Amino acid sequence: MFLKVFRDFSKPQWFQILNLLKRSTGMSVHELSKAMKMSYMGVKQHCVEMEKKGYLDTWRRPKDVGRPEKAYRLTEKSAPLFPQVGNDLILKVLESTQALFGPNVPEKLLYSYFQEQTESYLKKLRGKSVVEKASSLAKMRDQSGYMSECLYDNQAGLRIVEYHNPLRVLAERYRTVERMEETMFERVLGTKVKRSEEKASGLRRYVFEIETLGRKNTAEPMLEFQKAG
Repeated sequence: MFLKVFRDFSKPQWFQILNLLKRSTGMSVHELSKAMKMSYMGVKQHCVEMEKKGYLDTWRRPKDVGRPEKAYRLTEKSAPLFPQVGNDLILKVLESTQALFGPNVPEKLLYSYFQEQTESYLKKLRGKSVVEKASSLAKMRDQSGYMSECLYDNQAGLRIVEYHNPLRVLAERYRTVERMEETMFERVLGTKVKRSEEKASGLRRYVFEIETLGRKNTAEPMLEFQKAG
């Protein structure tokens, strides 16, 4: 299986398409060709091949004017290509500890994990202002596979947006993981943080709104993150 996937993604253009689509809710061939600086037909050929192998599918994306346009998006088959944190094994270990030592043990172990992660981030964190710290944290998270970026503007305020979560399966089983992650961000940045999760066209993004200078940020709908099936 690994060798088959390795052969499939031996083309660098496929990695580019994979990365661009992961950070979106779907892109047309025209948008992909513009971002990749490739010809329309060249990109379309790659997308068709990836769709045949099951890594992409298409949907009709609504437009403000005119008929919906055809856009490509990732399928569940592409999920293993992004880093996971041994979710199956971790879930089994947590379930076993719960059976052996009681119902509260899994949450205690998860709490300990986030405590250690917090201390690790604090040791490596750079910057003095909240904006500088948020930028530093986003870089560390991005290097760990969260596909994270720090965004800031006067209207929407400061936020960290992530397009992948290696702990997703774990968070679905233990809902307190989301609050622990939010608390970790607050401790690292030294300010109030509000975590939210959005789903669209089969993809997810995780938004951490960060309070700065006593100003509470308001949620900003991402321009291309339309609520679509």
